[in-house]
Amino acid sequence: MKSTLKTIFTVSILLLIGCSNDSESDLIESIDEETPVSYNATIRSIINNNCVGCHSDPTQNGAPFPLINYDQVLVRAENGQLLRAISRQTGEARAMPPSGRLPQATIDAIDKWIQEGAIEQ
Repeated sequence: MKSTLKTIFTVSILLLIGCSNDSESDLIESIDEETPVSYNATIRSIINNNCVGCHSDPTQNGAPFPLINYDQVLVRAENGQLLRAISRQTGEARAMPPSGRLPQATIDAIDKWIQEGAIEQ
C-alpha cells in the first residue's frame, strides 16, 4: 500500500512539474502590426480551437449561442461580447474559455481584427 501511494505521489509531482512554464516568451507572441488580421486567415482557427467545443450547433455545456461561422462570430465581435468574454481573467464570471484565459497575443489578434473592421477574407 505504501509503495502504491509513493508511486502515485511521485507521478503526480512529475506531472505538475512537467506542466509548468516559466518562460514568458513561450506564452506571449507579438502580432505583426503591418499584416491585417482576417477571419479566414487567423480568427476562425482561434474560435474553432477554443470556442466551438461548447459554442457548436447545437450548443454544448450551456453555451447560449453557436460560433461556428463568420456571421455568428461577427455579431458577438460587433456588440463587444466576444472581446469582453475573452479579456476576463480565469475564474472571473463569464470568462471564456472556461478552461483558462487565452494568451494575450491571441486576445490582441482578435482585438486587432475587430478594430480593423472584422474582415472575413
